[in-house]
Amino acid sequence: MWGIVPAAGQGTRIQPLAFSKELLPVGTRREGAVERPRAVSEYLVERMARAGATKVCFVIAPGKSDILRYYGARALEVDIAYVVQPQPAGLCDALFRALPLIHPDEPVVVGLPDTIWFPDDGLARLPDDRLAFLLFPVERPENFDAVVTDEAGRVLRIEVKARAPATRWIWGAFKLPGRVLHELHALWLERDREDEYLGTLINAWIARGGEAVGVRAGEAYVDVGTLGGYREALGLLGVAPSPTPLIPAKAGTPSADSEPPSTITEVLPPTSEPGSGSRLSTG
Repeated sequence: MWGIVPAAGQGTRIQPLAFSKELLPVGTRREGAVERPRAVSEYLVERMARAGATKVCFVIAPGKSDILRYYGARALEVDIAYVVQPQPAGLCDALFRALPLIHPDEPVVVGLPDTIWFPDDGLARLPDDRLAFLLFPVERPENFDAVVTDEAGRVLRIEVKARAPATRWIWGAFKLPGRVLHELHALWLERDREDEYLGTLINAWIARGGEAVGVRAGEAYVDVGTLGGYREALGLLGVAPSPTPLIPAKAGTPSADSEPPSTITEVLPPTSEPGSGSRLSTG
């Protein structure tokens, strides 16, 4: 089973950082008797491995070599591969960059590397033979892609960041057969690659007779891509924030939804590389 991790985004909502947002330390892990910071993307890789993934492909931007240095060729008992998205072009474009690696008969799991969610075996609860979304209840579904299902769990439509979504259940990760990923790619090309968001492409696929299910097995979901989400993640993991402010390591202007640097809890780049010769312990 393959896992695909779209990690080419610039993380503008939580900049300035001195490293890729996917390496933002959230919580800790242990390597023997030593406790070390844990990169946020490790949570997703761990959940993919628990679901049965033996290979994970990171889709990275050209400047994100720090992700390659951090993970190396293997981590969390899975082999790691990398493909490059030359320029920002949306989630669909990022996912399909990994398509040459995916055999039609092989199942695939997909998640977002700047999120933390529970239960950690959520992906393992999804079927292998169809497109299946792991759904989570959230307070602000308008900030996400809400998934409307019927009573049997069949997906009727995905409402992409709708102002007033019909449900509070959003997708946080999904699983699908490789052949379905290839079908979605063919449809995306037919539609002149106009779909930046996965939800609009899925809606078109469903309109043509495609079927997907939503599994309401999610319990908690946090997007760590904002400062508010970062603090929520610390609370979810039971980590106390440090009162020491973060001093940006490079010049930059926080985005409109950011807070002044003086209010940010202290974060440091990971101090060791879980791949490239050292086996990562989940701790």
